[in-house]
Amino acid sequence: MTEPVFRFAPSPNGHLHLGHALSALLNVRASVALSGRFLLRVEDIDRARCTAELEREMFEDLDWLGVPLEEPILRQSQAFPRYRAALERLQDMGLVYPGYLTRAEIKRFVATYEAEGKAWPRDPDGAPVYPGDGAVLGEEERKARADSEAPFALRLDMTKALERIGQPLFWEETGAEGPALFAPPEEIPVAAEAWGDVVLARKDVPTSYHLSVVVDDAHQGITDVLRGKDLYHATSVHRVLQTLLDLPAPRYRHHRLILDEDGRKLSKSSDDTSLKSLREAGMTHRELRTRIGL
Repeated sequence: MTEPVFRFAPSPNGHLHLGHALSALLNVRASVALSGRFLLRVEDIDRARCTAELEREMFEDLDWLGVPLEEPILRQSQAFPRYRAALERLQDMGLVYPGYLTRAEIKRFVATYEAEGKAWPRDPDGAPVYPGDGAVLGEEERKARADSEAPFALRLDMTKALERIGQPLFWEETGAEGPALFAPPEEIPVAAEAWGDVVLARKDVPTSYHLSVVVDDAHQGITDVLRGKDLYHATSVHRVLQTLLDLPAPRYRHHRLILDEDGRKLSKSSDDTSLKSLREAGMTHRELRTRIGL
């Protein structure tokens, strides 16, 4: 039987919060319970927001939590050539195109469309599905942007991608904590069309979360992806990319979320739930585990 390999993959673009503590500790617990390994991955592709200071404080938080660190630690900022190679494979399949619409242009288009009493489709995160440049820009404007240095996002043509795959996809979903860790997996049907043409990279960054996460999970030999339920539906996109790139599919385990008083998932912008502020205020490990339900 293959040794289980789990990972925790935070981004040093803000302070870790209680939700991160839950995810990190559940991954550590699962790796011990299933006699596997636990790896840390630093998701720092956003070089503008991810800083050395935030990374240092992140490691202080993880040390306080008692999270073990196996060396070497993969940093996404050092893996850009690997992402670029994966992107080029998808481009060679004719599945990638540049999209020049800005967020403001998409917002105006959707507002105009819905002002007529029709509903524009949203992805599972609630964002408008990309309409395509042709729905908003005239031919001359599209050509002008393509010929200029205008910013763009490289997007996956989801319709073509699913046609190329040509068969239904599934992922294996099982439990994230307690006895459910040992439960047999359930096959969940992929519904990637709901996401539309997702971003794979941008003009100045050769990857996105969707692309880098599947490339990194395969590179590190991750067998079990244990992460928050807010990423449950994104698994459909990841299975499409894994299939197109001939990458192995891990088991998925989506854990409960820690919510604020208004029932919303925690944000790095809210300092009152950051691990840094809590440990500096004297919170003990027992108090932390009680607060996050462990």
